[in-house]
Amino acid sequence: MASVSSADIKELRQRTGAGIKACKKALIEVDGDMEKAIEYLRKKGLAAAAKKAGRIASEGLVSSYIHSNGRVGVLLEVNCETDFVAKTDDFAGFCHDVALQIAAMNPDCVRREEMDQGAIERERAIHREKALQSGKPEKIVDRIVDGQINKWYSERVLLEQKHVKEDKKTVEDVLKELVAKLGENIQIRRFARYELGEGLEKKSENFAAEVAAQLKG
Repeated sequence: MASVSSADIKELRQRTGAGIKACKKALIEVDGDMEKAIEYLRKKGLAAAAKKAGRIASEGLVSSYIHSNGRVGVLLEVNCETDFVAKTDDFAGFCHDVALQIAAMNPDCVRREEMDQGAIERERAIHREKALQSGKPEKIVDRIVDGQINKWYSERVLLEQKHVKEDKKTVEDVLKELVAKLGENIQIRRFARYELGEGLEKKSENFAAEVAAQLKG
C-alpha cells in the first residue's frame, strides 16, 4: 500500500474540493497517483459533489421520526435546490435515514464547526492530562490529543458518524453520493432531538442498539 502524505491529501482536496477522507481513500486506491486519484473521485461523483456545494439550496423537506416506543422524536431539515428533487423517493429516503441516525446516535451538531468551543477545550484538556499522566513524551502529546479529538468528533458530529445502515461509510459519504446521483447541492441544515424525561431519568443504555437493529431489520 502506498504511503499517503498530508500534503498529497491537501493538494487533491484543493484540486477537487472533495472531503479529506475521500481524498485519502482515493490516493490509497491508486497507489498515490495524483491524476488517477482525481479521475477516481470524478468517477465516484465526489469531485462534482463538492463543486455543487456553493449553489443555493432553499428547497427541501422537514422530516420527522418518532421511535416506536414513543420515547424519542426527531425533527430534521434537509435542503436541496429544487422542489422536484425534494419530492423524489431518494431524497425522502435519505431524510428519513438521517432522522433515524439522529434518534439512534444522538449527535451534538451537524458539522464540527458548530461544536461548542468550551466543550472542545474541556475534552482536549482531559485527553492531554491523561496522556501526560501515562508518561507519554511531551513532544508527542499534542499529536495524541489531536487523534483523540478527531475520534470524539466522529462520535459527536452527525456528518462524521458512521452511517447506521452502511457502517463502512460516514453520513457525509452517503450525502455526497446522493448529491452525485441527484445532481443538486444538498445540505443537512439543522435538527432537534427530543427524549422523553431527558435530564430527569437515566437514559436507556440499549437504545442506540435497539434503533440500529430496527434499521437493519
